[in-house]
Amino acid sequence: MALTGVTRLGYVHAKVTDMADAKQHYCENLGLLPTTEEDGKLYLKGWDEWDHHSVLLEEGGVGVTKIGFKVNKVEDLDTIEKKAQAYGDVPTERMSAGENAEVSDGLRFRFGGHTIELYHDMTEVGVEVGVINPDSFPQEIKGIGAPILDHALLALDDVDGIERFFMEVLDFYPSERMVADHSEGAPVIATWLSAGNKTHDIAFLKGPDAKLHHFSFYLKDWGAVTAAADLLVHRDVPLDLVPTRHGITRGETTYFFDPSGNRNETFSGAYVMYPDRPCVTWTMDQLGKGLDYYRREVTDTFLTVFS
Repeated sequence: MALTGVTRLGYVHAKVTDMADAKQHYCENLGLLPTTEEDGKLYLKGWDEWDHHSVLLEEGGVGVTKIGFKVNKVEDLDTIEKKAQAYGDVPTERMSAGENAEVSDGLRFRFGGHTIELYHDMTEVGVEVGVINPDSFPQEIKGIGAPILDHALLALDDVDGIERFFMEVLDFYPSERMVADHSEGAPVIATWLSAGNKTHDIAFLKGPDAKLHHFSFYLKDWGAVTAAADLLVHRDVPLDLVPTRHGITRGETTYFFDPSGNRNETFSGAYVMYPDRPCVTWTMDQLGKGLDYYRREVTDTFLTVFS
């Protein structure tokens, strides 16, 4: 049976205050590979990604400009567009090939100040180890050597609304959800949404509209997460959360900031998700356990620092 609908998070388009500093951080520290640099923009990919880019940096501020999700085939765009029109209340428009460099035509939504794009194709440049009898990793890796973009967490006021939109229009499903308290109908504070078998491709947290909390890069295991933290400390990169395990998703994590103040994460572990797996519910009084399973504390910056 052919796959349909959204396949995965494809790209994060973020703003930075100084491109030279950003390039040093994302290329030398995270180990991402530049594919194109032009007009104040830098396109980057991980060594195990085959499409032209997963991160686009643009000079001129901080935060997120937009995010893109790849669908499996072009016909999925028509299906999703009809569902969005039936859903109503969410501005939707078609985008043309070329509006985003190396990206096909697609759909664009706006919700809570965020621009969300869907596309069906991107120029392929290939993984660094090739696909014929490949080695397990490239021999030349810089810094952390992040192989792939994993997920993003965005802030907005209407978490209930965007969760419903992603479920009803884009066929995502929630793996975990945080609610205010144990009362029936308690408002949703955060939601972790999956398009496939990951615990989340995207998450949303109640906060100011149009703000970025973090975008995350997958590493192979806990040892890689701690080694990455060591490297970041050696290079004086400011950490936001030292290596620990999340109770939420069970993922292993380190949070840190790029030179512009955008929060990054290295992430590993987590469980395999399926659409019929029951959604895990957390209450706000247990956020400490959900964020930092070992210390069960909430860092001062987690709910207050956005970009």
